[in-house]
Amino acid sequence: MAWEFLTVYWREMIRFVRFRTQLLASLLQPALWMAFFGVAMSSNLDRFASAIPAPSGVFSVDYLTFMGAGVIAMTTLFTSLFGGISLLFDKNWGLMREMLASPMPRTHIMLGVSLSGMTKSFIQVTIIMAFGLLMGVQFFPGFPAVRIVLSILGIFAFVGVFSLGFLLFSSTISMRLESPEGLQGIITLLTLPLFFVSNALYPIQAFPPILQALSIYNPLTHLVSGVRYFALGGDFFAVGAHYTTTTADVLASFAYLVAFAAVMYFLARQTFQKAVVT
Repeated sequence: MAWEFLTVYWREMIRFVRFRTQLLASLLQPALWMAFFGVAMSSNLDRFASAIPAPSGVFSVDYLTFMGAGVIAMTTLFTSLFGGISLLFDKNWGLMREMLASPMPRTHIMLGVSLSGMTKSFIQVTIIMAFGLLMGVQFFPGFPAVRIVLSILGIFAFVGVFSLGFLLFSSTISMRLESPEGLQGIITLLTLPLFFVSNALYPIQAFPPILQALSIYNPLTHLVSGVRYFALGGDFFAVGAHYTTTTADVLASFAYLVAFAAVMYFLARQTFQKAVVT
């Protein structure tokens, strides 16, 4: 088996560590979202939701805990969509031409970039969970140690597959563009609809029918559902809504994300095979 993608992966991780501003911003951003946006929204929504009592025997969580999974999803989405921007810099600096002309399979370029992006997402998710627990987020309520470990692995599995799909999408777009500004414009166009037409910040039960239908096909919705299942369990009450998720539901969400990543891999593979950099 060829391992050239590890060279690309290692180069991307070295770039991530050496660019101190990027490193600091990517690590602080999720913590700041949790600290400021989460606390501010929690103080308001908990007051409104308190008028709706939780069903008897159902575990109730505050909005900060509910939103914690959304912050994990949001950070993963942003990190993944921006993951392909390094390919644009390589094209502008002439490095991509040399990489495409090398004996290394072209698919290893996109795999190396994607694996580095997944690693960055795992680091950020770990920071969010640790910082959230310090702030009082009720992740893993009453879970035994073994279940906590399995839940963390489940969260990482969802984050990894979701991140891979959008990193491959970002790589495909980057190889078709000539400037970072073009990629930033596309990312700006996509992030807000994906984020707000999902269950990251609020229940989707109150959405208009058309938005509910769109949210079902939104990969971010499936990521958030998987994270909440592993972090909170399959039966809880939050923001005035009762959430019940079965193992079959979680497996269906995971399969949807795997299918999404597979489609993105096919598109990225076709793009890299036909890429020409002058």
